[in-house]
Amino acid sequence: MSAPVLLVVGAGPGVGAAVARRFGRAGYDAALLARGQKRLVSLTAALAELGITATWASVDITAPSALTEAITTVGQRAGRIDVLHFNPSVFREKDPLALSAGELLEDVHLGAASLLTAVQAARLFMPEGGRVLATGSMAADRPWHRAASLGVQKAALRNLVRSLDATLAPDGIRAASLTVAGTLGESAAFTPDRIADALFDLAGTPSEDWEPEVTYRG
Repeated sequence: MSAPVLLVVGAGPGVGAAVARRFGRAGYDAALLARGQKRLVSLTAALAELGITATWASVDITAPSALTEAITTVGQRAGRIDVLHFNPSVFREKDPLALSAGELLEDVHLGAASLLTAVQAARLFMPEGGRVLATGSMAADRPWHRAASLGVQKAALRNLVRSLDATLAPDGIRAASLTVAGTLGESAAFTPDRIADALFDLAGTPSEDWEPEVTYRG
């Protein structure tokens, strides 16, 4: 039987890499999607040194056709996608008087709407028991006005995840956002590895105990 597959959309050297390591230690193969070929090659090589099988594809996740094609390739090659972790967001330091409507929509597309594309593409390959996990943030409730689009992204993401969970639940697939109630790297409790541990534990939550939003407080 093939190994379970973790798909990381928005893989980077922080939380995305930590999630790949954590699930990889549990026997998952990893598929990494993001912009930046050099970074993805480095991440994949680092995982290989740990004995974790990983593949990658450089893709603009705001391009629906390209993202769909990349995820379809992962699913067809592996035959399954067991966990989809959605990690991207945009930090644009502009307050509401400087932020344009176009910039806001652009940021929300990457930080929230592209999850819709990702799940629609991955759904064909997700078995019963599959999980959709998103990295949330306290910015959804307590936005910083000087980076106004980030709070909108995270609030939209949390809302979308709730709708996805309600839609997928009858098929035995659950979706949740992990709201990180702290600043990444501010203490030992908020390292990427600790966030990855929390996401791994969340993925293992039985369906009968599932909640579409879980807060990580360190």
